[in-house]
Amino acid sequence: MNIGIFGAGNMGATLGRLWAVAGHDVMFGLRDVRSQRTQARLFELGEHVQEGSLAEAAAFGQVILLAIPWEATEAVVRANAEQLAGKVLIDCTNPIKPDLSGLLVGHTTSAAEEIARWAPGTKVVKAFNTVGAGTLEDARYGDHSASVLICGDDEPAKAIVGSLAEAIGFEVIDAGPLVESRYIEPLAMLWIHLAIRGNYGSKIAVKLLRR
Repeated sequence: MNIGIFGAGNMGATLGRLWAVAGHDVMFGLRDVRSQRTQARLFELGEHVQEGSLAEAAAFGQVILLAIPWEATEAVVRANAEQLAGKVLIDCTNPIKPDLSGLLVGHTTSAAEEIARWAPGTKVVKAFNTVGAGTLEDARYGDHSASVLICGDDEPAKAIVGSLAEAIGFEVIDAGPLVESRYIEPLAMLWIHLAIRGNYGSKIAVKLLRR
């Protein structure tokens, strides 16, 4: 599968590497290719990885991972909306205030719902926003795998995202339609507060336990 990744930060770069190792072809879309060309980690990922502009990554990917800061998201999504139409867009963003005190968007809408509005016809699936980059490397916690909560309005799109999450070791929890992002995104805010202000560290993970 061809996967385009918007952004090459901790989340984007790590997921891109893991998917490339799994045999997918990955293109990182960078807002400024020249200034970010020194990011050596992009060039150590093997033959299945290449870089390009955001527009090139949008055209390349059957699936697109949105892994850029929230403040840049609207402009990037709107600029590439035509290329994104009909494709699966994995939204792992969190609309966090700069001081980490809360969410800029929430409760009556969500980041994922806004993204779907900015790119009509795109199959938006919320996923990986409650997972720290440190957990991506190893989703196993003793006898359990960390959970990835996903939601979206297109069932085949959710199945694709679920298979990508399972391929790197996660348990997938289908949380329902995209409107459920209104509850998943505040859960990510709680994760951030526990990790940083609660001193639990960035390798904590969400797990749904059942009998």
